[in-house]
Amino acid sequence: MYPYRFSNVLIGYLNLGTLLASIPIIGAGLWLAKGSTATCSSILQTPLLVIGFVVLLISLAGFVGACFHVAWALWLYLVAIMILIAFLLGITAFGFAVTAGGGGTQIPGRPYREYHISDYSSWLQHHMQNMKYWKPALACVVGSKACAKIENWTPMDYLQHDLTPIQSGCCKPPTACQYSGGMPVGAQDEDCYRWNNAADILCYQCNSCKAGVMEQIRQDWHKISVLNVIVLVALICICSCGCCAFRNARRSLSEYPYGVNRMSKINPRWDYYWGRWFRGRREQFY
Repeated sequence: MYPYRFSNVLIGYLNLGTLLASIPIIGAGLWLAKGSTATCSSILQTPLLVIGFVVLLISLAGFVGACFHVAWALWLYLVAIMILIAFLLGITAFGFAVTAGGGGTQIPGRPYREYHISDYSSWLQHHMQNMKYWKPALACVVGSKACAKIENWTPMDYLQHDLTPIQSGCCKPPTACQYSGGMPVGAQDEDCYRWNNAADILCYQCNSCKAGVMEQIRQDWHKISVLNVIVLVALICICSCGCCAFRNARRSLSEYPYGVNRMSKINPRWDYYWGRWFRGRREQFY
């Protein structure tokens, strides 16, 4: 048997770790699918299950291929890793493109920012305007109870404390709105007319609320992108080790180590007789 090398051992241990890590990921997805009825949680169940099973299959192929010198399993493993690298590169670039812009506008005299739909990419605007995507997003906003955390704030609190993008856009009317007797006065932003003090209405149908959701998506995506870059670097390193392990696995199939003539491995006396023949021919000429 061809001796184990560092790359094989490293790939084996790495894939054993990811193989074990995929089990709780799958378990979490199954638990969300079975036991959770919250809209925000149920959105996560399909990605968790897909990621868990993909990691399980890739890790199993890499572990078997590296530890048992199964060349075809390592070949599948390397192909899957390369596809995953390409996918992560594509999704990271796409995410940066669709979450460009934003950041909000600082309100003078207030510690928080307010957000506007026009500041974000057309792709993100289209999805937030589409009720197919906005309804589950709004259900997540309501389910998070972000507005309940500030419902008892006084005007002084708004001057002293910061707000999350969701709270700024969905839980209060725009700061520029002017009201008299609880009714908007004069020509103002449409969100000023959409605002209602009822706990189940507030500014959930305001454009500022959609902009707040988009800003939260932008912030979350930029955090995830840092993780994506780290994962990409790790995958490239793993892919390099996997290539070495694949080369070792292919060499092990020949069942002879470096520097040993294949015919000598088949017939140990081959070198002896071959050497005698050459020596005999040399004596004839000299």
